[in-house]
Amino acid sequence: MNAHSDLPGQTPSALTCRLVWQGFAQMVPVAAFVLVFGAAFGLAATQRGLGSGWSVAMSALVFAGAAQFAALDLWGPHMPLLALALTVFAVNARHLLMGATLYPWLRDLPPARRYGVMVVASDANWAQAMHAFARGERGLGLLLGGGLALWLFWVAGTWLGTQAGGLLADPRRWGLDMVMGCFLLAMAVGGPKSPRVLAIWAVAAGGSLLAHRWLPEHTHVVAGALAGGLAGLAWPEQTHDA
Repeated sequence: MNAHSDLPGQTPSALTCRLVWQGFAQMVPVAAFVLVFGAAFGLAATQRGLGSGWSVAMSALVFAGAAQFAALDLWGPHMPLLALALTVFAVNARHLLMGATLYPWLRDLPPARRYGVMVVASDANWAQAMHAFARGERGLGLLLGGGLALWLFWVAGTWLGTQAGGLLADPRRWGLDMVMGCFLLAMAVGGPKSPRVLAIWAVAAGGSLLAHRWLPEHTHVVAGALAGGLAGLAWPEQTHDA
């Protein structure tokens, strides 16, 4: 029997209301900072000519901060739809790899639950969930509950930004632009360590930095993810029988 086959997070019963609420509460401190960035997006969207309702609707339906900001750069009367679609796809392509890493814990869920969870998957709650899975703990509740917290604060922040965004228009002034990066770095440092994992992180970081220097804007996200994914394929994880 595979050593990981009986992890609690791999069973559909792990996705309970109690676990979802715990995941929601655990992610609230991080989501509070997302409120600030939501406000910055709401202000930027208003300055681009989007009404309050459209701005909030975009955040509620898209829920992808980096992609939404990238879309605003192309927004206008003669918006290049193909370029817009390609830009948004490039920024969000990492979700394909995130979904692949979550598959062992999602595959036994009914399709409605499986895709419902992925609707609110983002970098922060994905990192927290994977960290929990690595410790042998239940993580699906954290993934869904944490995602709902991030979504709620992002939408609320967008609305605030359309109403009084000037107060929160420059999160960099307060160093808040570093919060999410530091959070993800802490998740990586606190996660499982092995020569394989360190090599994958190094390859992903190197690929992202090279792409940021030499390739078009936003492609470094995809390049880093693909480089790390290929490194993982080239150095498969060793499995041990129980």
